[in-house]
Amino acid sequence: MAITPIDIQQQQFKTRPLGYEKYGVDEFLEQVGSEMERLMRMNQELREQLARTNASLDELKGREAMLKETLVASQQIAGEIKKNARREAEIITANAQLQGERIVRDSEERRIQLINEIQEVKRQKVSFETSMRALVMSHIKLLDLEVVQVQRGRSENHLLEESLPFDEITASELNDIDFDLDDNSFNPGDL
Repeated sequence: MAITPIDIQQQQFKTRPLGYEKYGVDEFLEQVGSEMERLMRMNQELREQLARTNASLDELKGREAMLKETLVASQQIAGEIKKNARREAEIITANAQLQGERIVRDSEERRIQLINEIQEVKRQKVSFETSMRALVMSHIKLLDLEVVQVQRGRSENHLLEESLPFDEITASELNDIDFDLDDNSFNPGDL
């Protein structure tokens, strides 16, 4: 039976001429003592439970703080990783641009070199054509001339120039002929 504070306040002992009945008072005190013991045990258990709850709460708060720190550290690391990735991307882009510019510059230099080589080959072709034309003209002039030795009065040798029996081609007509050395269809009869 649980004793409440009201029970204690309303408890009445039987009276005798010399005071309260000893048995009733002892029985009540025993009940109060049992109840107090039970309450003290329950109070102790609740205190222990409270201590365990507080310890769990402290542990959870510690974990929460550690999780917050971990989250903040993770965010910082993620930020640094993004920052480093951007830097690497910028470096890669810059290197690619430099390499592209170098390739363009090398290509332009090679193009200029090839143009110079082509111009040199053209110059050599013109020079060769001019020399060939001059050589052909000199050979044609030689073919047009026949050198004959004729004796006159005293044993002197005189040279006479007479035309050979070829068609007459003048130097101006020869200049009009295009000697295309790349063309394999050269026909001497065209002269």
